[in-house]
Amino acid sequence: MVALKKMRWLAIVIAVVMVISGCSYEDTNQGTSSEGSSAGANEIKVALDIDAVSTDPRLTNESAGKRVNELVYDGLVRLSNNLEPEPSLALEWSNPDSKTWIFKLRENVNFHDGEPLTAEDVKYTFDTLLDPEFQAPSLALYDPIESVEIIDEYTVQFNLSRPYAPLLSNLELGIVPKHIAEKEDKSLSSNPVGTGPYKMVKWEKNSEISFEKNESYWGGESKVSKITYYIIPDNSTRVASLESGDIDFIHSPLSPQDIERVKGNDKFNVVETQGLGFTYLNFNHQNELLSDVKVRQAISHLIDKEVISKSIYRDMDTPALSPLIPASWAFTEDVPVFGYDVEMSKKLFKEAGWEDTDGDGFYDKEGKRFEIKISTHSEDPNRIQTAEYLQNELEKNGIKVEVLTNEWPTFSTNMLEGKFDIALLGWLNLFDPDRAMYNQFHSQSGSNYGKYNNEKVDALLLSGRETLDQEKRKEIYNEIAQIVTEEVGYNVLLYQGYIAMYSKRIEGFTPNASGNLYGLRNAVLTE
Repeated sequence: MVALKKMRWLAIVIAVVMVISGCSYEDTNQGTSSEGSSAGANEIKVALDIDAVSTDPRLTNESAGKRVNELVYDGLVRLSNNLEPEPSLALEWSNPDSKTWIFKLRENVNFHDGEPLTAEDVKYTFDTLLDPEFQAPSLALYDPIESVEIIDEYTVQFNLSRPYAPLLSNLELGIVPKHIAEKEDKSLSSNPVGTGPYKMVKWEKNSEISFEKNESYWGGESKVSKITYYIIPDNSTRVASLESGDIDFIHSPLSPQDIERVKGNDKFNVVETQGLGFTYLNFNHQNELLSDVKVRQAISHLIDKEVISKSIYRDMDTPALSPLIPASWAFTEDVPVFGYDVEMSKKLFKEAGWEDTDGDGFYDKEGKRFEIKISTHSEDPNRIQTAEYLQNELEKNGIKVEVLTNEWPTFSTNMLEGKFDIALLGWLNLFDPDRAMYNQFHSQSGSNYGKYNNEKVDALLLSGRETLDQEKRKEIYNEIAQIVTEEVGYNVLLYQGYIAMYSKRIEGFTPNASGNLYGLRNAVLTE
């Protein structure tokens, strides 16, 4: 069966190569019982670009793992399509003071193995997440939680060390079953057991992940019996699978030329909206060459974001200013802009001591040539093209560049271990400016891959979390955006768009800019 599927994908790949020339580039509502879905058309097939790394929500740090968790787990809250926290496992909540939050849990909720959810599970989930030895990649999002206290079987109290404005939006994290998770066998990393609308029934690594509906779901039985994620790294192959009818739903990342073609096919819906993420260059500040801010600024003046947006992304993603995305209430245009300016780049390199003294076309200093590596992951052809464009542009202007590509697991491990010079990647799900900045720029954050370090920024990031007034928070994050952009903590290249393309046989589903697929449970797949 597996071999047959692989042959089918291979055939599709061949067909794509033959047909498409020059291609390649990147409800929260509770449901009710179903009716109207015929048995033969009751499975929705989704294609994803990468496989999950872990299905334990405390350890998930990539988009595919999040797509799994959305179906298998519930959090205390779930974010609506408008990104507002809505009740999920928590029926209601209150905060008697700025450092205390009390959550009343929904009763009669069971995990997929039939064991009931209680306050013990909520406390266990956050106690382990907050344990530094557990090494949760999202720890920094939760570290203001000082303790979780059980008030009774269905009531928990979160005690914070300081006021924390983004708390609610971060509590969509899936609650794990204590009785399984405490066995220390890490089984949840590959065999998730949640309270969500679907049970994961099969995971063939790098091939497919299958789910069947949880008939006892507290939110009502899902309309769709089965959902299957197929892992198809190549953008154009995913689109060809949609067009052939083997797949029902695909979404970003996608290649621009494929989108235009599908738009012209009346069998499919194509939804385009502003995304909740950005694509950026992460400079390794511990690199001897890149630790000089003048060098990072000089490189930034050699990057034409308009060209990248138009020529590679065909305006699907747009030139960016800072880590604050346009969809955010904190967005600002008042940040430094490094326009494409070769002469300014030369001036800055000279001020940093780099000149082409031997006439070989590349900068050098004290006998050492300026050489760097640009890394990205191999699943996204748009990013590979962007890296190659940057290589060409930088080499024309005195910088020797090697482009490195690895599959996502290797690439992400290298990021965590600081094994890169400049890396090209992205952040998603930036619901709050804290999500766009704290993990990325605080000197003690585990996701500050490039080891950016600025004491003032650290202090502002803490202040942004502790300030509850949104207008004051906006001022704080605007100041951070100015600093990290001026110092090139990141060079944010593009604001990402979000595009979903799916068969018109899928009815009753509204794509979410975050890419969340929870709402598929309420869709109907017609014949």
